[in-house]
Amino acid sequence: MSKKKEVTKDEAVVNENTSEQTAEAVTEEIDETAKKIAELEEELNSQKDKYLRLCAEYDNYRKRTANEKLSIYDDATAKAVTELLPVADSIQMAITNLKDCDPEILKGIELISNQLAKSLEKLKVEPFGAQGEEFNPEIHNAISKIDDENFEKNCISQVFQTGYKIGDKIIRHAMVQVANCD
Repeated sequence: MSKKKEVTKDEAVVNENTSEQTAEAVTEEIDETAKKIAELEEELNSQKDKYLRLCAEYDNYRKRTANEKLSIYDDATAKAVTELLPVADSIQMAITNLKDCDPEILKGIELISNQLAKSLEKLKVEPFGAQGEEFNPEIHNAISKIDDENFEKNCISQVFQTGYKIGDKIIRHAMVQVANCD
């Protein structure tokens, strides 16, 4: 004989209530899990943002220190070259004033001048302020002016002292005479 269990109305109601409670519990658990996932995603995004900002700050620091190193090198070179510029001026003055002397002496001084110019070139020091260039008050010191038809307006007619620079950094301004300026 087989015994079939009969479900009473009370048991059916209990089973139905248990199913509803189980469904509600599962729904609540899913909601809680979704909230936790949302919180974790928000925290992950926050950490990711912090990481990206830290990377950007480090990259900026690295670039800034590299620029500072170059700047320190240029400053040290400029300071050393400043001490050598009077020697360069004296050599140029000797070449200018010794045109009538023994050619061998003049040739020796010109060789020294060329050697000094090559040394300055290796240090990336550039001379500026040649006759015929346009006058620029940011890099030239005008110590006199003349009116001369042979030169254009605001043109350097004579150079008293050559200027020198490293890149955009001026080591010494050129002292010049300016033609046809207002």
